Amino acid sequence: MNFMKPSSVYNLSNIRENLIRMEDTIIFNLIERSDFPTMPSIYEENSPNINIPNFEGSFLDWLFQQKECIESQVRRYQSPDEYPFYPHVIKDSFLPPIQYPKLLASYFREVNINDEIKKIYIEKMIPRIAKEGEDVENFGSAASVDIIALRSISRRIHFGMFVAEAKFQADRELYTKLIKERDIEGIMENITNSAVEEKILQRLLIKAKTYGTDPTVNEGSSKVDPEAVVGIYKDWVIPLTKKVEVNYLLRRLEDDL
Repeated sequence: MNFMKPSSVYNLSNIRENLIRMEDTIIFNLIERSDFPTMPSIYEENSPNINIPNFEGSFLDWLFQQKECIESQVRRYQSPDEYPFYPHVIKDSFLPPIQYPKLLASYFREVNINDEIKKIYIEKMIPRIAKEGEDVENFGSAASVDIIALRSISRRIHFGMFVAEAKFQADRELYTKLIKERDIEGIMENITNSAVEEKILQRLLIKAKTYGTDPTVNEGSSKVDPEAVVGIYKDWVIPLTKKVEVNYLLRRLEDDL
């Protein structure tokens, strides 16, 4: 996706290609996370198993905040498709700002559901792909993989705003009417394509089976349960993406690109 060319950003075919590539990234990240047990200590606030000086929060929170603080200074969160999990730690970059054209409505940064994504990831997604247990030796490794996985899932979900903007521009009259009427069900109905969603789930199942199995081993077991990957998309990734789309569209008349 070339964010310097708005015409390519609003092209639904380009958006679809990007979403398909994101599937690969998310599947590989879930496979990586499944190598470790659930590790509840790294998500527990002020865990007795991990003493972090001068910090209130979990080990994951601490590590994630360090990364976001540093990477914000090299322009990570200037990119229109990157959303911080801890906005309060973000710093200005010492690099010259990139002058992106206006691609989304001016409030788009406020449509950030990363708190909800992180909660669901920890409480729902990890138990589906990882065996229960702790591994003190790999606290740092597991949390590092979590950060990579969370970022890829967040990017995919918040990409829904580009989908929503493309759909709005393709049928301004319809969406303007629905927005003025605050017709959330109507908006949801028009952004939903059940046939496309089913194709996504079928494709994910094939990919998860393929990526999670060693092709050099006959009848090898999968590194991650393919059905779990499909369930994560069906139960959370797709619904949260549509939630982002609806939240973005409900405010769309506040701004005009």
